[in-house]
Amino acid sequence: MSTEPRYFLRCLQCDSTYAKGQVGYCCPICELDGALDVLYDYERIGRSFRQDVARREAFDMWRYRSILPISDDFRPALHTGGSPLYEMKHDGQGCILVKDDSRNPSGSLKDRASALAVALAAGMGADTIATASTGNAAAALACMSAISGMQCKIFAPANAPREKLAQMRTYGASVIAVEGGYDEAFEACYAACKEYGWYNRSTGINSFMSEGKKTVAFEICEQMQWRVPDRVYVPVGNGCIVGAVYKGFKELHQMGCTDRIPRIMGVQASGSDFMFRAWRAGAGPNGATAQPANTAAGSISVALPRDRIKALRAIEKSGGEFITVSDTEIFQAVTELARNCGVFAEAGAAAAYAGAKKCGAHGRSETSVVLVTGSGLKDIAGLLKSGVLADGAELLRQRLAA
Repeated sequence: MSTEPRYFLRCLQCDSTYAKGQVGYCCPICELDGALDVLYDYERIGRSFRQDVARREAFDMWRYRSILPISDDFRPALHTGGSPLYEMKHDGQGCILVKDDSRNPSGSLKDRASALAVALAAGMGADTIATASTGNAAAALACMSAISGMQCKIFAPANAPREKLAQMRTYGASVIAVEGGYDEAFEACYAACKEYGWYNRSTGINSFMSEGKKTVAFEICEQMQWRVPDRVYVPVGNGCIVGAVYKGFKELHQMGCTDRIPRIMGVQASGSDFMFRAWRAGAGPNGATAQPANTAAGSISVALPRDRIKALRAIEKSGGEFITVSDTEIFQAVTELARNCGVFAEAGAAAAYAGAKKCGAHGRSETSVVLVTGSGLKDIAGLLKSGVLADGAELLRQRLAA
């Protein structure tokens, strides 16, 4: 017997509220300028939340389904969530924990959202699901669609990493290459979904995607015996993940499961820093001018983040900060994560650790969590071009020549 979730939705732009099933992806008044929050009866759910979680045998994202907008009727079969939390070795006094979400089925945190998207689409009777993505969300959707028997349409920048494009096509997705970046892919996907009636999974229009991603916050707390870290460093491109991480921690606090919310630290590449500039200006989510993105960290390369309302809220309400790091710092972070923690992160994901270093997390007498959102195997070309492996390659060449 399925358990129907209870929730309602509120627009963060105009504050309008909607009952379950009354609206689709976003606020009909504000459309793409708004963002919906999915809200639950936290007092009721909180009375038994930890006990309900403890009764679930599988350590995956579905153990938290009492606070997800889905019934028990359907969900993709792949094990999603339940990623490890490692302690990173370093010389400072701070404790740095690395949440390795590259261990998900397609190699990124985006599997959490795509698993939920496929479940929601199936529940609506849809047979085709689409998304715009620079790579990870698309690969995740292609993966979840393949195991669930759904048609998958991907709108991706033509210059997306070849590893990610190959992954999408291997899962059987139909890939539509779009000239430009994520912003152009988003517009193309949005138009096609309206014309053909496909289910649109794209971040920034589909407010339910935060619900899948927030489960990473639940896991962090559970893995820490329901304690809360002092800071959580999150890479920021489109803004959905950082907003979802904050929502997860906030919901735990609202349910009485934790005593506080950690400071959320959003890390952007200096060549793709809209959220940092808007936050610094103090003029709201539209308080900066969109500029062409210029970073080799493809998964966080976005000119105008679509989930900027939730992203800015995460930082401001938690007392955190937005931070920018250079591409050089990002690729150095890739190698340090690998050599000191055994986690091979893609550049966009490693930005979180670069931000933690820049903020002096090693020297702080506090616990920091670095969220690794994608595998380094997804963008080998970018790593090789960065030059951070040049010394090692030259040493190998010399040894082979000896």
